[in-house]
Amino acid sequence: MAIHLSYASRADQRGRSPAHPSYFFKAPSSVAASGGVVERPAGTELLAFEGEIALIIGDPARRVSLEDAWSHVASVTAANDLGLYDLRANDKGSNVRSKGGDGFTPLGPALIDARTVDPAGLRVRTWVNGELRQDDTSAGLIFPLAQFVADLSQHFTLETGDVILTGTPAGSSVIVPGDVVEVEVDAPDAPGAPTSGRLITTVTQGDVPFDGSLGSLPSVDDLQRAEAWGSREDAGLEPKTALSPDLRAKLERAPTAGLSSQLRTRGQHSCFIDGVAANIPGTKIVGTARTLRFIPAREDLFARHGGGYNAQKRLFDAVGDGEVIVIEARGDATAGTLGDILALRAKTRGAAGVVTDGGVRDFDEVTRIGLPVFSRGPHPSVLGRKHVPWELDVTIGCGGAAVQPGDIIVGDGDGVVVIPPHLAEEVVDATLAQEEEDTWIAAQVEAGHPVDGLFPMNAQWRAKYEAER
Repeated sequence: MAIHLSYASRADQRGRSPAHPSYFFKAPSSVAASGGVVERPAGTELLAFEGEIALIIGDPARRVSLEDAWSHVASVTAANDLGLYDLRANDKGSNVRSKGGDGFTPLGPALIDARTVDPAGLRVRTWVNGELRQDDTSAGLIFPLAQFVADLSQHFTLETGDVILTGTPAGSSVIVPGDVVEVEVDAPDAPGAPTSGRLITTVTQGDVPFDGSLGSLPSVDDLQRAEAWGSREDAGLEPKTALSPDLRAKLERAPTAGLSSQLRTRGQHSCFIDGVAANIPGTKIVGTARTLRFIPAREDLFARHGGGYNAQKRLFDAVGDGEVIVIEARGDATAGTLGDILALRAKTRGAAGVVTDGGVRDFDEVTRIGLPVFSRGPHPSVLGRKHVPWELDVTIGCGGAAVQPGDIIVGDGDGVVVIPPHLAEEVVDATLAQEEEDTWIAAQVEAGHPVDGLFPMNAQWRAKYEAER
């Protein structure tokens, strides 16, 4: 048995969060051992890996309570819930063909005794060709592991040896022939740090096509490509928005006042994040946006989304070099939206800065750490007083401006502007040209010339400027 969607990080990636777990079955013939191969069938392109924690049932379970459910789990190990997105069109939900192929459920290689580990303290990691792609813990699950056992046992008997695949965190993506996938489950804080060892699977290319006269043929569209790869950018459907060194250097020279003027001339009138100021005077930030949305505090929602490895912590753990965390706090500065520990994490990760239309705790220490933060000012209250960390990497509103993941953020003493990536080169080049012109005008004013006809320049002054330039 397998879970459709269970990790908060994956739910954030998909833009939906289930109220209850849902399940599908995988064929016994899909089970494979470590060190084997999995075939990508002829005529397909979207074979994806999913590193997961697998639970193996010991004593049979029928209508067991949540409190008693974990005692029916004998072992824990690693699993790779491989799937073929090309075949989801007619089987989405059941996943019979898309996830039931031979070798599509590698398990192992070693078993961890479930009695020796805390079910909330398990970790799952996945590598592709030696590169870490997934890293999450069972604390990041929307539902506790024991709930899957108790819930399923309401409907049928879980028998000795049954396997429950408990869902995959964010990071699942497409693999191609020649790729080597490794999955490991461990309990790093348990005595002896027990581990499943590395579950290794190599992808090969199949040469037998599907017979369309017998059933549906492989079919893909851009939605399936985006979901298989993890994002439209990774699927090659949208350009990646990472700043080139040349563009970053130009943006670092361009003032926000000039950038906002150039954006307005191009019809972008809501590009300014209002009401925020820098914690470090004279600071300048340039980077691509990673977004975080808080919703108004509500006790039952905070109990489910505010603790553990919530959206706020996941983003500060994942922010990349040169990125800017932008937080929607609805303009409410009467509670902190980050503090010194998260600021230190962002600084260590290489973040360019943080922009929040809320408050900042540990304000002086955050400043001492050296992380540039544009906010509405300090506030000593904890997050839960006014906010619930809800989701990350979605479109948000911050200080009256719409911000999408990948937008370009520039902040200085005048404030913070949001630049759509497709306009960045054009806007910054025009801004720097205007700055050069304004510098020349300032020199004329300093020399004693009146501003009438000079600012803005009339034809006579323009001709003189062009000649000297």
